[in-house]
Amino acid sequence: MKNLSEKEKSPLASLEEWEDDVLARYPEPEKGKAEFRSYDKETDNPIREFYRLNHTYQTYDNVLAKKARFLKFEQMEMPWWAAMEYLNTLVDDSDPDTSLDQLQHLLQTAEAIRADGHPDWFVLTGFIHDLGKVLCLFGEPQWNVVGDSFPVGCQFSDKIVFPEFFEANPDSTDPRFNTKLGVYSENCGLDQVHMSWGHDEYMYHLTKDYLPEEALYMIRYHSFYSQHREHAYDHLLNAHDHEMFKWVDKFNPYDLYSKSPKAPVLSELKPYYEDLIAKYLPETVKF
Repeated sequence: MKNLSEKEKSPLASLEEWEDDVLARYPEPEKGKAEFRSYDKETDNPIREFYRLNHTYQTYDNVLAKKARFLKFEQMEMPWWAAMEYLNTLVDDSDPDTSLDQLQHLLQTAEAIRADGHPDWFVLTGFIHDLGKVLCLFGEPQWNVVGDSFPVGCQFSDKIVFPEFFEANPDSTDPRFNTKLGVYSENCGLDQVHMSWGHDEYMYHLTKDYLPEEALYMIRYHSFYSQHREHAYDHLLNAHDHEMFKWVDKFNPYDLYSKSPKAPVLSELKPYYEDLIAKYLPETVKF
């Protein structure tokens, strides 16, 4: 890949610009689109630029290269709570919907799940699901960290946001990858499919040995909007995937709609989450 300029690495003012755009596309029923940031397609639009870069460079080879680099988990090692605090390096000062840092957003998500009486592993999933955004702190460009996720190695669906930008992706003209199934087979199952690289895929690999399968589906596919919103890739899913996606559907409202200007009281909640981490996860996380 060519050397990227700073603008190409970080077209968004913050990672939450992508999340705001998701909310604008899939607003909470009682909260209208006008209440969230909107983007004029005819003006200088950071979301359009973000997806132009994402769709141009998220190739099959990119995914394999990032897995080869980051799934060695050689970046650093620290206790889980320290890792959550490290994520706060990504505090967003530009988000108009919340002034809370990353840790507080995750606490809001997890606390909403806990308030509804879900199992404690579900609560933990809400608390850690975005920790993979630390990839930005390891030098990854934003379009390789956030964004709607999708399979690579097969034809890009027109149900993915801004599908026209895939025209610049070399996989779009590669006969190995530009058919409906590409390198896969009908209903092969998502465990056989390479997803675009980002915080979802990275966090799945960080936790796959420790959490229930339902939690792993939530983590790995919570940004796979073209599937759980549009069913664009039913031809790759098997029966087990369809059953497990019920958990993704349960999780996503908590992730999307739990933002609130009221900050969680960290000192009150920390003991509970430290115990929850200790119940399911090893003492340290290796990034």
